[in-house]
Amino acid sequence: MESARESPLMVTRSLAQLLERDTVKVELIPEKKGLFLKHVEYQITSQRFKISVYRRYSDFDVFHELLLQRFAYRMVPALPPKRMLKGVLTSSSDREFIEGRRRALCRFLNLVARHPFFSEDELVKTFLTFNGSDVQNKLREAFKKTGDEFMTSKIATQAKDYLPTDVQAQFSSSRELIRNIFSSFLKLRERVERMAERSKDNATDLLVLGRELSTLGSDTSPVPPLASANSTWGTLRQSLKGLSVEFALLSEKSAQQGKREEDDVVEKLHFFLDVMQSYKDLCERHEKGVLHEHQRALQKYGMMKRQMMSATVQPKEQVSVEQLESRIVQQENAIQIMELRNYFSLFCLHQETQLVFTYLHVASHILGALVNSQVQGHREMGEVWNDLPPKLSSLFGGGNGVPTPPLTPQ
Repeated sequence: MESARESPLMVTRSLAQLLERDTVKVELIPEKKGLFLKHVEYQITSQRFKISVYRRYSDFDVFHELLLQRFAYRMVPALPPKRMLKGVLTSSSDREFIEGRRRALCRFLNLVARHPFFSEDELVKTFLTFNGSDVQNKLREAFKKTGDEFMTSKIATQAKDYLPTDVQAQFSSSRELIRNIFSSFLKLRERVERMAERSKDNATDLLVLGRELSTLGSDTSPVPPLASANSTWGTLRQSLKGLSVEFALLSEKSAQQGKREEDDVVEKLHFFLDVMQSYKDLCERHEKGVLHEHQRALQKYGMMKRQMMSATVQPKEQVSVEQLESRIVQQENAIQIMELRNYFSLFCLHQETQLVFTYLHVASHILGALVNSQVQGHREMGEVWNDLPPKLSSLFGGGNGVPTPPLTPQ
């Protein structure tokens, strides 16, 4: 066993190094044919390669499928769901879906482009830089030249030598810890999303409140003689219209607060949970894929051995015995390869677990963004609210423009 410093098992990159590897922007370019939207195109710009290319969702789909084949033992982020667009793009739900998918595709590409074992791969470079019209065939050609990671890795056949003796125990404890963190942050995201919705709802309410004040202030109906003697409604009414400006400003500030919560906090939570989900998917692939195939190969081998013993006890034709012996040798080779793949899968899983723990530092970025958004939002809203009492006083007279005696019993 090599030292931790020299072992290829260790992933020593910090969060800052991962984030600095590349920044990929995904911009929406809707292409319209007549009145109907035929498809959505995305402009992909890689800061690292300093180039922009254009991709459709189907290109992402092929790229994702090939990544899963190439890196079956690594964290490959999931793609957002595909939904066919129908008719003219006018409804807010369609627009929200398209924008949500654009953001998800952006997170997907950034996680892939920053992954230490993906970033130098020909598949990734092709997707981010190829400017031709047939990127899907180009991606398939790139995959055919390499095959899956096990076939090209220099240490695939020696992976067992680098694994700690308690690798299964480490994996189980790490997986349980990550599962608990994932569960908690799913709940956090739900709450922050509700906060952002409340800010947007508050913006709507403030805007409506301001419009109603403006409507009242714009009313030119004469005050009846019966009320004019003791009522100041005519003067009061003229003052209300001026307040609508402040409420419109409060609405704008509240809407900005909701956007900050979405862009700065919710989006970071999406990114963080994308990492967690891809790790969960990887663990399931490991258990249902390599381990299951290994078990099936062993069962098939045992069945062949029993058939061989039966053929030895009850002699059959020489040709059939030789064929059975040949099949047993082939199955032994298959089992040996499956065992090597199993150890390589554990090797990769150990590295991916380290990556997840590196990404856990994103939690501090999330909480920092949450605090900053609240501080900025409450400060900006507070400044506008604090400007209102003096204005109320000048408009309506009195201390704060608000009755000091209680209007109802306390």
